[in-house]
Amino acid sequence: MTDEFAGAPPGRTAAGDDPLDEAVRVRPTTALRPYVAWYSGYRRHGVPPALHRGLPSPHLTFILTLDDPLTVAGHPDPGQPPARYATLIGGVHTAPALISHDGRQSGIQLAVHPLAARALSGLDVPAEAVLGAAAASLREAAREARDWPERFAALDGALLRLARPSGQVPPEVVHAWSALRRSGGALPVAALARETGWSERHLLDRFRRETGLSPKAAARVMRFDRARRLLAAPGGTPRLAELAAYCGFADQAHLAREFRALAGCAPSTWLAEEGPDAAKFRNVQGGATGPAPE
Repeated sequence: MTDEFAGAPPGRTAAGDDPLDEAVRVRPTTALRPYVAWYSGYRRHGVPPALHRGLPSPHLTFILTLDDPLTVAGHPDPGQPPARYATLIGGVHTAPALISHDGRQSGIQLAVHPLAARALSGLDVPAEAVLGAAAASLREAAREARDWPERFAALDGALLRLARPSGQVPPEVVHAWSALRRSGGALPVAALARETGWSERHLLDRFRRETGLSPKAAARVMRFDRARRLLAAPGGTPRLAELAAYCGFADQAHLAREFRALAGCAPSTWLAEEGPDAAKFRNVQGGATGPAPE
């Protein structure tokens, strides 16, 4: 794959001031997939200033900027003031983060499994606060690479050196999370408790301690995440009533309410503003289009 930034110094495109808007998504090397679902690389220059919604997701968000710092204009936790980050780790949350840029931004976002790190309870923090000096090392490895394949390969190597099975997450919580994911967020807490052999109260406590969310809140995020990905998928926009039924919502009105609560806007508004952007990631491993599988 060609990369218009290959050989360009940080902060400048190889084509000077020509507009550039590129996004690439790939899966990490196989050994890292229990921890990281995908890498999403993006680089924009000379595009209109915008406010992007970072939507709730079943993954932790780990961002390494390549040029300018990331500007978070609004955090999922309204008590956090706006801030700028060279690296960022965001916990699983139930409200959008608002990301602003003035027409240029670049970085790599990693979708990290929530059980691969201790719960951050929806907070956005500098990655150095969690990973120490390793966060800066990861960022520099990505910045020094010449193109997207080389950047992703550098992350693979650096993360393989960091990855260590923690052994801290109870297998019952792992089972509960996996069962929720397989069901698309449809399993009730009582069924999860029966499968783990724990009481509902004990499952709620341990699940929240490991993920930052209750099982019910996690299921809510999973249903929403599935719906918004299908909404932006190539092949035409599905009817909202059919999408609601397929993703486990009571009806179209329920889907619309959840979208407003978790995304801060109606489905039609999000699709008009960010749907094409969400759908344009391409997989350079094999040339497939659309988001990489989880």
